[in-house]
Amino acid sequence: MFGVVPKVLWADACDVDEFNRIDLATRTLIAVDREKGRVILTDTGCGSKWSPDQAKRYAVQSDSQAIDRALRQLGFARESVTDVVVTHLHFDHNGGLTDWLDEPGGKTAPRYPRAKHWIHRRQWEHAQHPHLKDRASYFKQDFDGLEEKGLWQFVEGQNPDAPYEGLAWFVTHGHTPYQIHPVFGTPGSQVLFVGDIVPTAVHLRPAWVMAYDVEPMRTIDEKIAIYRRCDTEGWGLAFAHDPKSAGARIGGGVDKPVVAEALDLSPGSRQ
Repeated sequence: MFGVVPKVLWADACDVDEFNRIDLATRTLIAVDREKGRVILTDTGCGSKWSPDQAKRYAVQSDSQAIDRALRQLGFARESVTDVVVTHLHFDHNGGLTDWLDEPGGKTAPRYPRAKHWIHRRQWEHAQHPHLKDRASYFKQDFDGLEEKGLWQFVEGQNPDAPYEGLAWFVTHGHTPYQIHPVFGTPGSQVLFVGDIVPTAVHLRPAWVMAYDVEPMRTIDEKIAIYRRCDTEGWGLAFAHDPKSAGARIGGGVDKPVVAEALDLSPGSRQ
């Protein structure tokens, strides 16, 4: 999770076990526009299609009802979800797109069959034929079947337009090709789901990038660009993997960013 950064530097900032595994969350951001009738999920977590051996290897503690519970707190059900923003198709971000239909290891069914599933076409293409370096991050059962159900809405190009008012997005390439980053809200009160460019608050330092990144030096440049926009546009960051902090506003400048203010991103909060 920290690439070439020595453990002597990062160990004090993270809980770590004897296998050098650290505690991580797999967070979903729920954005609601009640006036327009939209319920938008960004990422769906690890899902629950884990064999005992797989779960043991990654120390996964899956909770198949977590998103459903959060939706109920907002007055919605799974069937209410209108859109799913798929930042990228790594298993820890979107294993929850599908469930086993009958027996484990068999066919899968979409978990949100009424929703449009937004993904960049180039990320989807990469997931079909990943490189040797990152192919272990893609589980076909997580997304096979969505195309034949007509659920994909493919985003195109380097500067794609978002489909709804109150939603913007852009793409990065350092972690994986064409990862989508949605920005929700109105100017001055916007929240960016920062995905795997800055997976936790501990990764705010520009040079602290993951060994998973396909282009780590590009990740550093993309982080700095995001911090500049946080400064100029007042963005808050929603973290995908931080087990203690759902989100934050940052300060300290682009070279030494720090958490300046924790964000309340619990169900029902407004940012």
